[in-house]
Amino acid sequence: MTSPRNESQLTPASNTRRDILKWAALASAPVSFSLSMAQSPLRHNPFTLGVASGSPNHHSVVLWTRLMSDTASGNAQFAASDVSVKWEVADDEGFKVNRRTGQVALAHSVHLELDQLQSDRWYFYRFQIGDAQSTVGRTRTLPHPEAMVQKLRVAYASCQRWEHGYFSAYDHMCQENLDMVLFLGDYIYEYAGAANAVRLPSGGWVNSLSDYRDRYALHRSEKSLQAMHAQCPWLITWDDHEVSNDYASLERGMSGNTGFDFPAQRARAYQAFYEHMPLRASALTRAIDGLSKGAEMRIYGQVAYGKLANIYLLDDRQYRDRQVCNKGFGFGSGWLDPDQCEAWLDPQRTLLGTAQEQWLDQAFSNARSDQRPWNVVAQQTIFGRRDYKLGEGRSLWNDGWDGYSSARQRMTASMQGHALKNPVLLGGDVHENWVGHVMADAYKDDSAKIGVEFCGASISARSAGNSRLAARLAENPHFLFADSERKGYGVVEFTAKQIQTELRVVDDVRQPTTKIETLAKFTVEAGMSQVQRTA
Repeated sequence: MTSPRNESQLTPASNTRRDILKWAALASAPVSFSLSMAQSPLRHNPFTLGVASGSPNHHSVVLWTRLMSDTASGNAQFAASDVSVKWEVADDEGFKVNRRTGQVALAHSVHLELDQLQSDRWYFYRFQIGDAQSTVGRTRTLPHPEAMVQKLRVAYASCQRWEHGYFSAYDHMCQENLDMVLFLGDYIYEYAGAANAVRLPSGGWVNSLSDYRDRYALHRSEKSLQAMHAQCPWLITWDDHEVSNDYASLERGMSGNTGFDFPAQRARAYQAFYEHMPLRASALTRAIDGLSKGAEMRIYGQVAYGKLANIYLLDDRQYRDRQVCNKGFGFGSGWLDPDQCEAWLDPQRTLLGTAQEQWLDQAFSNARSDQRPWNVVAQQTIFGRRDYKLGEGRSLWNDGWDGYSSARQRMTASMQGHALKNPVLLGGDVHENWVGHVMADAYKDDSAKIGVEFCGASISARSAGNSRLAARLAENPHFLFADSERKGYGVVEFTAKQIQTELRVVDDVRQPTTKIETLAKFTVEAGMSQVQRTA
């Protein structure tokens, strides 16, 4: 599948992974694009969706692109056995220093896993078909797990809804000098439109495989998003809108055509997600065909950034129990009084699934002896309690951690039981910035602080506004800051002694070009589990 040249260190991934990639490619629905045509001058640029890299570790990274044809729909696929894509990797942007090349024939979606790279190194890459060449991407490997590291700088982002505005925040993220991006879900939205839309997506409700492919192509057509993907590697998880609003495992959510076979729809959505993300082939535990039979798509995992940090990437959608106590036993989510819901505190209910919970508990156990000062949990949503009923009583959202109280308590107990060093939880989903403390008991404001939390605003998706925010903060004193108006992303810089977090927000997502500013800054000293606002 891949033929590297002029390179003694750079190799493709194992035969097993190449076989999975082949199965994934052959499972796509192609139209013919002959090899002879690919080697001759083209009348269009097949790389209009840009390039990306992701799933990095200290010796390997995934390089991604997707080929687009020039049909009327703009979304026909190239035949799996017909197209040979040339790749180039070098130490410099001019591709003159340690240049390496190869061929990969993987249909319309290219996932090139390069192994035996040097650790803690930046690389440049690009793809070519005939005389058509992709933009140049920049990626990096992580430091060796035993290497002493001075600094890690990451951005966390989520929730980029086309109808609600432009993704101009990425223009500014490109200037942040990041080591990686943590994308925490809702890369696309499946809706047909929105009230007072800034712009409308094409294609209506997303249900079929071609619908999902078109919606990803639409989002990836945004030049600012393409530019950020080309800047550094991404670690990516999903939330609900990559499939259907508020879905839970194999239970449908609240959007789209409810007459569809939802497990089949989920399989199509998962396939499209894989096709458009720089994921490893091992995510497809039983290849593309297995998705239609309910196979797991394994996207949770862990990487070490030298001796500085462990990063745990979670999946809280694929394995969760259904939300409980909705009116009329309806699908999806809602605000509820847990005192009126007997199932709320069911000790068996899970958000991550039994296997992922056990994996995470073991990972926390392993972290006890590795001496890394920071443990970063990158997951979809807000972790701490958010009671929206002022005064007596409670009103909690049943779709997030609040709706899975026993699962949250097991996670905090695992952190405590393994004496996890400096947990830092990053989240998204709620379209608002929330900054606070992870409590030993989410329902006791005087319980011990065992970690810190930064839940980020959306890239563009709307939120409710700040009219009642002060009262809600008073109701939930484990949070010291919140904002429900501004859109953007967060940047966290880790050193051995502290982390510094900046909430970066744009002026107006309704404009394709907009200014950015820092909404607030925070510091956490290692060993303190205490957030301090510094600006």
